[in-house]
Amino acid sequence: QVQLVESGGGLVQAGGSLRLSCAASGRTFSSYAMGWFRQVPGKEREFVADISGSGGRTYYADSVKGRFTISRDNAKNTVYLQMNSLKPEDTAVYYCAANRFIGSIKDYQYWGQGTQVTVSS
Repeated sequence: QVQLVESGGGLVQAGGSLRLSCAASGRTFSSYAMGWFRQVPGKEREFVADISGSGGRTYYADSVKGRFTISRDNAKNTVYLQMNSLKPEDTAVYYCAANRFIGSIKDYQYWGQGTQVTVSS
């Protein structure tokens, strides 16, 4: 069982930056791939970025490539999402998720409660 708690969301102006954190419970954090996803009311949850257990592989949605960076600190059981050059269309609830392997959104087994990111124009 893995429990995830996101933090770092908030209100920011367009062009600004935020860093989201996701703290995980358990002693096997490094064996889990971690992902960030986001959801806007009325729309399906969508993939943002994910990272392998070692941190050696990362993947990004085209919409955030070059602006967002996913990273992890296995000693702290934490995964991060650095978001730069934020746009109003990045406004959403952001969720972190964990799974034994990198896969599609349907594969991710454990989910946090989400943190709201609002980007004003």
